[in-house]
Amino acid sequence: MIKISSKLPGVGTTIFTEINRYVQQYHPINLAQGFPGFAPDPSLINELGQVKDKTAHQYASLGGNTTLCEAIAEKTEKLYGQSYHPESEITITAGATQAIFTILSAFVQKDDQVIVFKPAYDCYEPAIELQGGKPVLIEMKAPNYQIDWEEVQQKITSKTRMIIINTPHNPTGTVLTKNDLLQLQKITEGTNILILSDEVYEHIIFDHRIHQSVARFPKLAERSFITCSFGKTFHITGWKVGYCMAPKALMAEYRKVHQFNVFCVHHPSQKALGRYLQNPDHYLQLPSFFQEKRDFFLEAIQGSKFEFSPTQGTYFQTLSYRQLSDEKDTDYVIRLIKEKGLACIPVSAFTKNHQDDKMLRFCFAKERDTLKKAAEIINSL
Repeated sequence: MIKISSKLPGVGTTIFTEINRYVQQYHPINLAQGFPGFAPDPSLINELGQVKDKTAHQYASLGGNTTLCEAIAEKTEKLYGQSYHPESEITITAGATQAIFTILSAFVQKDDQVIVFKPAYDCYEPAIELQGGKPVLIEMKAPNYQIDWEEVQQKITSKTRMIIINTPHNPTGTVLTKNDLLQLQKITEGTNILILSDEVYEHIIFDHRIHQSVARFPKLAERSFITCSFGKTFHITGWKVGYCMAPKALMAEYRKVHQFNVFCVHHPSQKALGRYLQNPDHYLQLPSFFQEKRDFFLEAIQGSKFEFSPTQGTYFQTLSYRQLSDEKDTDYVIRLIKEKGLACIPVSAFTKNHQDDKMLRFCFAKERDTLKKAAEIINSL
């Protein structure tokens, strides 16, 4: 037998893989995994079909397709007032998760500390640990999930290398405010701390809120990576195309790693997205598109025994089942699948020490009929 010394001894399969096993076996209505239940815009598919240039079917450049990077730069400057050079400060990635992993690989060294706010998307901590770094976990309290900036200040040490933020936030759907970003700017000013800002749901934000990208704050932008996702924005999660932005010096270090773990990303998709981004309506209409789905879903479950506040962003809604059961959320979710035919995600999968606040995450990026059927089950509980 070959002896294996695992670099991630405490990591098993993700909660998404575990829930998917039950989904495959019991075939419930699936509001668990975060992928849209509808087709992308036909005009985007048409753009992909129109990619005929033979060079587009060969390797793209290290940074990405020029037209696409220029479109991203233009979009970012119009929305957030920050200029990124398309050749040296923007890199097209194989989705946001790859971008996040590459950032951590490029900058986190042994015993470096990285502050992570919990609940947190589950790719952050393993990537930190693989570099020999230490995740420093700060729990955001249910049900409001706000950051305690005094606690952040207390957790910063001489070994703090990076702080990861995520807004709009997966899994809770909360959104950082201007004051939150100003607090982060104040805490990090005069330090060597980097910021990794996960902004994959930047265009899915509700009730006339404004997405507070770190790009809006020059003193934060100079120390920050921003990661974004076309998969989330344009309902094409299977394309696995995203991008990251950072000042030139940071991006140069990022690309040293990027060139060896990906080098470049599916070129025809980049060509299609570069043309598709020429029309800003394709992303500016998303808040109203998803808010209609959120509001339909919440109105449909208004009479249920679940407790909730309308999600502020993302296409996830958290619901508290505290009035229904004292079961662990993981057990309750499995029972929902087996007995009621409805799948969701237990939020304890994302919390510090799997703290169970009796919260479940539901994805409402689905057709109305699917949401209606899910609501009928929720109302029956």
